[in-house]
Amino acid sequence: MPLKDKIVVITGASSGIGKAAAIEFAKKGAKLAIISRRKEKLEELQKSLAQFSTEVLVCPCDVSDKESVKKMSDAVLEKFGKIDILVNNAGFAIYGTVANLTIEQIESQMQTNYFGMIYCTKNFLPILQQQNSGHIVNVASVAASFGLPGIAPYCASKFAMLGFSEGLKHELRGTKIGVTVVSPIMVRTNFFDHESFAKMPKYSPTSLDPKTVANAIIRASESSRLEIIVPGIVRIGVWLKHTIPFVINPIMGAAFRKLQK
Repeated sequence: MPLKDKIVVITGASSGIGKAAAIEFAKKGAKLAIISRRKEKLEELQKSLAQFSTEVLVCPCDVSDKESVKKMSDAVLEKFGKIDILVNNAGFAIYGTVANLTIEQIESQMQTNYFGMIYCTKNFLPILQQQNSGHIVNVASVAASFGLPGIAPYCASKFAMLGFSEGLKHELRGTKIGVTVVSPIMVRTNFFDHESFAKMPKYSPTSLDPKTVANAIIRASESSRLEIIVPGIVRIGVWLKHTIPFVINPIMGAAFRKLQK
């Protein structure tokens, strides 16, 4: 699908995967609505995208706030009249055991990572249905398939995203609206900037460049698949986890407990 002049909405666009995705879509001539809480970061990105001579709408928005999302979606539709691709990318993690995290810290992750995706999807789905075209790309994580110690609430939010996406994809069967989840392994972004990760190793040698995931998002926007795992070889691990969990789960648990220590 040619992306020139397609309308693409990207949440969490001020940094990391979202910023990289905005750049890659802009290179292909797409028109963008870039969404984040940090207006100044969005404006910096807007300036850097000027080189691609495409339209860019800056929309400051906290996706965890349903009223903020409604205002944002209204602004996008007033500007462009439609959308073609929704990239639900906003998300974060707080490191800590369930025993030590507060209820508010757990709720905040689910509110942004999962409900933020719900709010955006619910606000843009009617126009996609009216058009009978478009694609929803939900950026999850390999943590959508593995429950990991220290980030259990984050994993829960990504499990939820994957399950919701699968159900929605079934509901939209027979339409021209696609739903695809992009699930990367560790990515070199500001994900670990939260103070809770201060004593944790930041990145492994296998961690991905955000551009790699951005290109996977572009592939996802025209894919019929439910989930694209990045890199693809990790799908073997996911398959093994679901096929022989009694072998894989103890190995994964032991590895991450060792990392915690």
